[in-house]
Amino acid sequence: MADGTQARTPAGEAAGLRPVACWKCRRRRSYCSKDYPKCSRCKENNLECVYPDGRKITVSESYLRSLEARVKAFEDAAALSASPLAPDWSSVGIPDEEGNEEGPQQPEDGVREVLQGVSVLSFDSTGRSRAQYFEGFASTALGRRLSNIAGMPSVGTLDIGCEPFSYNRAALRVRKQPASKVFRFPPLQVANGWYSAHYSYIGTIFSFSTREWFDQHLAKAYSGPPNTADPEACLAYAKVLTILAFGQLYSVNQWDSFDGPPGFELFCHAVQYLPSIHEESSLLFVETLALVGYYMQNLGERDAAFLYVGTALRMAISLALHQEVKSTQLDEAQKERRRRVWWSVYSMDRILTIKSGNPIMVQDEDIGVNPPSRLPDEPQYGPWIVLRCYTELSKILTRIMNEVYRAPYRTGSNLMASVQGILAALSAWNRDLPPELRFNIDKLDFTRESVSSFLHYYQCINMTVRPLLFLVVERRMKWSPEERAKDWRYDLSTPTISAIETCISAAQDTIAMITIAAQKNLFATYGYMDGEHCFSAALVLVLVCLAFPCGESEFKAMDSALRMLQLIVDRGNNNMAPRLQLLQQVRSSITTPAGVTIPAQFTPSAGDALHNAHLDPMMISFPHVDSAALGEPWLDSNSGDLSLWEEGYMSNDPHIEYDLLQWTQPLDHTWTSGSI
Repeated sequence: MADGTQARTPAGEAAGLRPVACWKCRRRRSYCSKDYPKCSRCKENNLECVYPDGRKITVSESYLRSLEARVKAFEDAAALSASPLAPDWSSVGIPDEEGNEEGPQQPEDGVREVLQGVSVLSFDSTGRSRAQYFEGFASTALGRRLSNIAGMPSVGTLDIGCEPFSYNRAALRVRKQPASKVFRFPPLQVANGWYSAHYSYIGTIFSFSTREWFDQHLAKAYSGPPNTADPEACLAYAKVLTILAFGQLYSVNQWDSFDGPPGFELFCHAVQYLPSIHEESSLLFVETLALVGYYMQNLGERDAAFLYVGTALRMAISLALHQEVKSTQLDEAQKERRRRVWWSVYSMDRILTIKSGNPIMVQDEDIGVNPPSRLPDEPQYGPWIVLRCYTELSKILTRIMNEVYRAPYRTGSNLMASVQGILAALSAWNRDLPPELRFNIDKLDFTRESVSSFLHYYQCINMTVRPLLFLVVERRMKWSPEERAKDWRYDLSTPTISAIETCISAAQDTIAMITIAAQKNLFATYGYMDGEHCFSAALVLVLVCLAFPCGESEFKAMDSALRMLQLIVDRGNNNMAPRLQLLQQVRSSITTPAGVTIPAQFTPSAGDALHNAHLDPMMISFPHVDSAALGEPWLDSNSGDLSLWEEGYMSNDPHIEYDLLQWTQPLDHTWTSGSI
């Protein structure tokens, strides 16, 4: 028998490998029994039966690298085979001569799931282990991957996946306070100011309370604690306390006790009055659970936030908030309240779920409720339009999840079309935005709804394109310094260049907007989304300055981002400290271009405040993103780098190991000043 013949064993069949026809039957295009060592036709005709298993073939370089990465992943998984977190590799197919998986379709999906997200066993400061799961589209996952690229393993203090607790966990226990103990509320004037702060940051993008409701139940709360046998009264009491906790969190912007950040004492008191989940569902219950979950996220309790907000979403479904209810017992105001509560929970769940790397629970196809709309007694521009616009961005975020990160195997042209479609939807969102919601520096003295909306907008652009950017950076980092000095655009198609430039511009606009908001004292030190957006933009800018010949604007934006992260860490936000440390260490390996003046120290003095953050005049020229151009079609969508798109979006794994020890050396990035 020829050397290419390889006997199939029962073990091989048990492993899920699909046999292929022998060469004789393939040439004749006849049926092959696929028996070993000879098929029935070759045996009857006394022919040499050769199967194509051992034939040498030619594959593309990108596919070869993909195979090498998978082999490395298999080898790494062998060491974890005894761990309950180890993946099951028993059903993975093998490639045939045409580069296709020669096995069942499900194993390929399984491989992609492992490549897209990996379970991570990390340890907290007490030595206790925490099993965490990060998908490739989460900023934390990309940050972990950045450490591999720069040759710095994510261990110890640089492990950004192992977030330290930002509060005393012993102080937060769900327990009922003795009825004799009276909680000390702040003065009424202070409480009203805290409500205004809460409303400015999240009251317009999430519709969970009105001023009238708050004033009514605040008076009841000041009169004394509720009857613990009355779940509805306990819910209202807990909701008032949680709103006050948010207000203090956003007002003080610094530590106020050993146990936790501002508002933590109020929040601890609030959760003690939360009824059990088995109590009767209600709109008030949904609103309170969502607010509690979002405060948990601000504490860095990602899993607890996911559970609370997920419970609120499921409770909303049990109340049929996701569908229009045709009932004569509900007036239009009550129906509109149902809509606004649903879309608020929807948006919050989408943001926390997707940005932390968890799967979506409810698909948009299952939602039949109308979007938020204006009531007859409301003005043309009001909270309803802010909620509606913010919800549209959350819907686009869902498209990003489904079409970019969760899509089954797709060709480069299909991926390019999906990305272009998402960017076109973002362009349409910006075009249809009411003038009152557009970013206006003069308006920031009394509102920040435009900041919240546009940070969400830029983050959508960032998440859509950054897998492609990451792959381009990865490839360039394997080149020699002379090759890296070339213009990064020279071997890329117009669509690829346009997408990456848009991602870079969105990161620059994010940092400029955050810095301006900080000058107006409208940046939340402990705000989850503010910190997430700042880190995500800083990550993109560090990647760009690490691998591209950049100009002054990119370097100044990167260092402004690092200074903003340093400011909030110095104010006590320990959740961001590991991320900042990682980015600063990578930044130290990048040489600043000649002629660019950057402050040598990122750490401000102890007396600095967020509103004194420095804003370079070059950054005031934003927006860098040309929103109108996002909707323009790409001319050469059938370009030659379609394989780049396939590799960038289909192998978005934060934990593949690479042999990149040469990247640990200081990089010779002495670029000349110029536009990127």
